[in-house]
Amino acid sequence: MKTLAPPRTIVNSWNEWDPLRHVIVGVATKGCIPVSEPAVEYSFPPESGMLGRRGYWPEEGIARANEELDNLARILRGRGIRVDRPTPIEFNQPVITPDFEHPSMIGCMPARDVLLTVGSEILEATMSQRARWFEYLAYRPLLMEYFESDPEMRWSSAPRPRLGASSYKAGYFDDITVSDFSRIASKADVQDYVTTEVEPLFDAADATRCGRDIFVQHGFTTNLRGIDWLRRHFPEHRIHRVNFRNDPDPVHIDCSLVPLRPGLMLANPARPIVMEPGKEGLFQRNGWEVVMAARPAHSRPQPTCYYSIWLSMNFLTLDPKTVITEETEVYQNEQLSKLGFEVIPIPFRHAYPFGGSIHCATADVYREGTCEDLFPRQ
Repeated sequence: MKTLAPPRTIVNSWNEWDPLRHVIVGVATKGCIPVSEPAVEYSFPPESGMLGRRGYWPEEGIARANEELDNLARILRGRGIRVDRPTPIEFNQPVITPDFEHPSMIGCMPARDVLLTVGSEILEATMSQRARWFEYLAYRPLLMEYFESDPEMRWSSAPRPRLGASSYKAGYFDDITVSDFSRIASKADVQDYVTTEVEPLFDAADATRCGRDIFVQHGFTTNLRGIDWLRRHFPEHRIHRVNFRNDPDPVHIDCSLVPLRPGLMLANPARPIVMEPGKEGLFQRNGWEVVMAARPAHSRPQPTCYYSIWLSMNFLTLDPKTVITEETEVYQNEQLSKLGFEVIPIPFRHAYPFGGSIHCATADVYREGTCEDLFPRQ
């Protein structure tokens, strides 16, 4: 029997909306319960049953999350999109470097956090949490495959951070309680975040791509030196630093600012955007409409989920007319439908605790299209 050669890979993706043809979808297998560290304080509510637990997530939770992730992969393949999956490593082991030791890793569900595709390049982010220091290894088999298949692919890895004690502000979370995250929001308002500036730090999910312009959130997971590193690494692009006021969880941009198609941006009404000095009015000058996202359908996350209720905005755009969304986020889905999108709702809330919603769970490899200048009026 003749063995079919795998399809030739082409790495190419310039934005968040061109027709998607090849994507990575994460897996929950071997996922571990996160443990607090200097970068982040994980606070499970008492009813979660997770307080004080470490090691693997319960088998039932992993199975239900994988069921939803596999369903997402099936739907994408059914629409002619190539889907690849990472190879989980043994996450339930200590992370040990000369600078720190942490009890365990987390997993490889949120591919978006680790990999940033810009044109023909896939960049491995520094990551800013100790538990995620080795997470890139789950994607290395795929990146090697793409590198061998696509002679135009550029494979880059940002400098591995040391993540020692000086990378974080000591005692940052000491006055924060589970019931009062307003203190973090007040710190975010003055751009006081847990990470310091001793080394470049950034997560890939802090960047959203709009052709020549890339918007990068400054917050817990990306510092100013990380943004400066990205500016130097992508000299042909305009890297825009953005902050968000009143944000109790300043992590990753795709629950705060989501480009839907050229000229249309979805923004979080609870987190007003703050542009860099001189960049105020950038969207208006270039004819972009900024629409406030519909309210989330849930007033609080699931007991085992420590992410924001604004995962309602964390959907995947397949093309300028089609999105895949979480099925229970009925208000967001209705809004997207009124904006002219075909909405494909799927169950995904059991996958949330493993790294977020549908956009988080995916990483672009190939979208049709080229690099456009959609913000010529700077």
